[in-house]
Amino acid sequence: MTSGVYNEESIQVGKRKIVLLDDGFMQDRDLWSEEVAVALAEREGIKLTDEHWDLLKFLRSYYDEFLISPNVKILVKYLKEKGNEKNLDTKKLYELFPRGPSFQGCKIAGLPKPTNCIDG
Repeated sequence: MTSGVYNEESIQVGKRKIVLLDDGFMQDRDLWSEEVAVALAEREGIKLTDEHWDLLKFLRSYYDEFLISPNVKILVKYLKEKGNEKNLDTKKLYELFPRGPSFQGCKIAGLPKPTNCIDG
């Protein structure tokens, strides 16, 4: 029995080929950059604004601190604890990332798919 088999696709960002798993998440998060985020956002139909970048930075910071991608409930709690007044409510987060702030936000931030993620 084979486990961990994914259908792969890729995007070209500059001279780098970024391999994506079948759900669109990056295979190698170490290849993430702001240019990669822009390309991933374009695939999702999102033009990144300063509010998006703020949230992407929070997602990456959370992952760096806890080594997991947060679900929406944890994300809202974390943002409140960190004092981010701009993106505190769930409605605003879904306006920024319509397919889900955790699912779509983590995808664009180059992070693993959140566990128990119902978005997407």
